[in-house]
Amino acid sequence: MHVEPPARSVAEPALLCLIAFVLLLGFIRRHRALPKQALNDSKTQSRILQPAVQPLPSPPPSTPPPPVPPQDTPQQPSQADAMTHAPPIDRTFVKQPYDAFLVLDVEATCMPGTDFNYPNEIIEWPVLLLRWKDKDSVGRANRLEVADEFRSFVKPVWRPQLSPFCTALTGITQGDVDHAPSFTSLLSTFRDFLIRNGLIDPATEAPLVRFCWCTDGPWDVRDFVVKQCFISKIPLPSWLSGDVIDVRRLVSRWYEKHDSQKKSKSSQFPQGMYLPIPRQLHLLGLSPFEGRQHCGIDDTRNVARIVIELARQGTRLRPNTPINPNRRWPWMGKYGKILEEYVVFPAPYYGSPTPNL
Repeated sequence: MHVEPPARSVAEPALLCLIAFVLLLGFIRRHRALPKQALNDSKTQSRILQPAVQPLPSPPPSTPPPPVPPQDTPQQPSQADAMTHAPPIDRTFVKQPYDAFLVLDVEATCMPGTDFNYPNEIIEWPVLLLRWKDKDSVGRANRLEVADEFRSFVKPVWRPQLSPFCTALTGITQGDVDHAPSFTSLLSTFRDFLIRNGLIDPATEAPLVRFCWCTDGPWDVRDFVVKQCFISKIPLPSWLSGDVIDVRRLVSRWYEKHDSQKKSKSSQFPQGMYLPIPRQLHLLGLSPFEGRQHCGIDDTRNVARIVIELARQGTRLRPNTPINPNRRWPWMGKYGKILEEYVVFPAPYYGSPTPNL
């Protein structure tokens, strides 16, 4: 017998589709939320599994070290900066041709009314030796110092008796010269002075260094020394020959150069202007004369001060006055004889000895 299956309603398939859709939607929502939840679960599990770590105690507070100031790295100056900030050139540091200087200012016999034609005899021989303190390898320098000093009275032979005028002028007494060496003996002693200071060779008297003589005016060597060598009947020593530095003339040239700002004629020295040592010291801005004027050693020391100051201001020191060792005066006869008939004596005055004509 054939049995017929029960008939299905029309609404049954629609209901089944709705149920399937709801289930699918729920599955999709649950699947999307799963990674976030799993992540939260893994974090929670890691916290549980990790051991508890106690924090380390903080160190006690301490005084912080002082801050170290930043050090600037030195920068090399540019060529323009080097030219802008270069030290000024020392114009006084000039090349000097001589290594030593012998400053001399002799005193000689004299009478009132006589001039440089009179046969003066040297009665005081004072010398100061000056050397450079700062001369470099090429010969530049500007600082001189006194290295040694020499002084001796000298006994005159032609007129051994000093006039009162001479004693009053120079301060040299008759007793000073009576016990003094002759000029010839003096030169021998002074020669030892030059050897001791390394200026001349002891065997040949040849110069070991370049040195020259400095005098206040041309008269000391040009007149007095040349006359005295004739009277003493000796030749002029080789170490006394040669040109000298006339310091008075040098100061006059220095003044004309450094007084160029003044345009008046009064600022210029006329030819042959009287320029004594005190005036030279004043022009150079130095302190007044130290000692007694016309005392040989005091004059020499002050002339040395002038030479030192000229060098400090950049003056090149070199000879400016020629010396003729063969110069002759009318009273010079043969073999050192003085022709007294050619000597001009002053008129006799009170207290002075009458010349023996």
